[in-house]
Amino acid sequence: MKPALEHLPKGKEESFVVKYFDYNYYPTPWHYHPEYEIVLVTESTGKRLIGDHICNFEPGNLALIGSNLPHTYRNDEKYYQAGSSLRAKSIVIHFSEASLGNDFLQLPEAKPLKKLLQQSANGFDIHDSTNHLVSNQLEKIVGLSGMRRWLHLLEILNTIAESKDLIPVCKDSMIGKNEKESERLCLVFDWILHNYERDLRVTEAAEICNMSVNAFSRFFSLRTRKTFSAYVSNMRLNKAARLLVENELSVSDICYDCGFNNISNFNRQFLKQYEVSPVKYRKMFLELL
Repeated sequence: MKPALEHLPKGKEESFVVKYFDYNYYPTPWHYHPEYEIVLVTESTGKRLIGDHICNFEPGNLALIGSNLPHTYRNDEKYYQAGSSLRAKSIVIHFSEASLGNDFLQLPEAKPLKKLLQQSANGFDIHDSTNHLVSNQLEKIVGLSGMRRWLHLLEILNTIAESKDLIPVCKDSMIGKNEKESERLCLVFDWILHNYERDLRVTEAAEICNMSVNAFSRFFSLRTRKTFSAYVSNMRLNKAARLLVENELSVSDICYDCGFNNISNFNRQFLKQYEVSPVKYRKMFLELL
């Protein structure tokens, strides 16, 4: 079976993704992505497939997965039973070389990190004292933002790069490839990027991908872990945040320029994502200048 292409969208002013997932069971199919991944299982059990390797996983399982290396985590059958109160939780980081900055890996000090990322093509299990240390670092990074968050990523990677507690996962490296899905996602992402100021309908997105609405909705949510409407809303809010600090347009003008239909809905969604109102967001930024 060909692996599916997964995309975790970055949030506001982010160069990499940090997510704390809490599910009834892990929903992601056999998949790959160009980003490197650090994943810590914090709750649940099951089978883990990375490349050509299959093993059991349980809380504390920690792995570094290389770019485009296919993988999935399949929970035990009891997690899929109706009425189950079991939870599948994990902390996941997706990052790329670009997340670290242009030419960063060319620095002499970054040589161990460059070697680590090259060797991660086979994946690494992280054990013993390094597992304990990195697990604590992952718990901390979930609550960080901005430069502190980025510096913490470097600290995590450096801890792994210096460790002797790494065990290669795969015997042979494997590269995920699914041109059809990659093309579909690229088409719809490009369409959203150039049209999100207007009313976007999922029917249009489905037509672009030559899929039914139901099939497209499943496809999109599995690949991005967001619904189509949530993804579009996130892009609009990111644009609104930039406009609030880059010019003097009124909040009302920014609301409509970014594709929102009314100011109350805009204020409500902005408050939910940024935890402050648009007016307060602009004021906080100006006070820092």
